[in-house]
Amino acid sequence: MPHSWLYTASGLFVGFLVGMTGVGGGSLMTPLLILLFGAKPQSAVGTDLLYAAVTKIVGTGLNRHMGVVNWKIVGWQMAGSLPAGLLCLIFLHHAGMSDAASRLIQVVLGVALLLTAPAILLKPRLRTWAEGRKPLSNTAETVLTVLLGILLGTLVTLSSVGAGAVGMAALTMLYPRLTTRTLVATDIAHAVPLTLIAGGGHWLEGAVDTAVLLALLMGSIPGIILGTLCAGKLHEDTQRWVLGILLAVIGFRMI
Repeated sequence: MPHSWLYTASGLFVGFLVGMTGVGGGSLMTPLLILLFGAKPQSAVGTDLLYAAVTKIVGTGLNRHMGVVNWKIVGWQMAGSLPAGLLCLIFLHHAGMSDAASRLIQVVLGVALLLTAPAILLKPRLRTWAEGRKPLSNTAETVLTVLLGILLGTLVTLSSVGAGAVGMAALTMLYPRLTTRTLVATDIAHAVPLTLIAGGGHWLEGAVDTAVLLALLMGSIPGIILGTLCAGKLHEDTQRWVLGILLAVIGFRMI
């Protein structure tokens, strides 16, 4: 195992990004564990999911205190994401720790990152388009939010990626009149039960490195607190282009 301070520094950096933007959890941490630290895909995904769960519990606690979470949207997303996540865990249980399962996880991770990059880069245009379109009916909003949950439940359970940028882009199109602050807080809150269940399933399969998890949390908890307090203070165009290009490069590398 590399020096634990490297994991802690990585946790601090990624936790800060999650708190500030709602993006960067699995999108950066899982590829870091695989490409930089040499972790197996199953172990990287499982460890990152539990790391993300604990980190986002802290962030959600702060956001709840600030009153910026839309719990109705969280509930509709969970209605789709939790069943989808459980079905993926059943599939992974039957697939076992095989090379084929590792390759599937790595490919899904790469695809999820390639979806994440344009979601970040096109976010302002998506919001502009959504604000100009005819408002959706309550029924349409609900159905599409549940379907979004199904997509996120599948992506997150298999790759630990998707709850941030893909979720934020979709929420921006569905609810363009909500503030970015509220959408980020809502996206983080939805990720808590999903990552807890998915991460717990990976842990039961023996795909979680506890020592690495603890080292990551030592950095991520103060990181997400700092990021949450700094949310909205960094120039959005700069962070969007840096993250978008970085994730596109990593996505191609994973595939």
